[in-house]
Amino acid sequence: MKYLLSVRMSVEKGNAAIKDPQFGHKINEIITGLKADAVYFSTIRGQRGFFAILDINDPSEIPLLCEPLFLWLNADVELNPLMKPEDLAKAGPGIGAAVQKWG
Repeated sequence: MKYLLSVRMSVEKGNAAIKDPQFGHKINEIITGLKADAVYFSTIRGQRGFFAILDINDPSEIPLLCEPLFLWLNADVELNPLMKPEDLAKAGPGIGAAVQKWG
């Protein structure tokens, strides 16, 4: 299943990480380990961060992907499942049933 990974680095840890001569190597190692379909660096709520599109088939993969981000960058990490239009179309009957029952 596809997920959007959002990583927002703490300012203090991000500043320290940027000053580390090994920063490029370490961030590349983390990015490579994600095996992402795509990675985009940006700011998130005013702090350094990046977004990645991941294919995660087993939830047991999540700690392996996220722990380096928590430990090294003291990052806020979010994983959000993604749907293609055809996935949303398949969900249509379930959405309709929920609307009938709860709407």
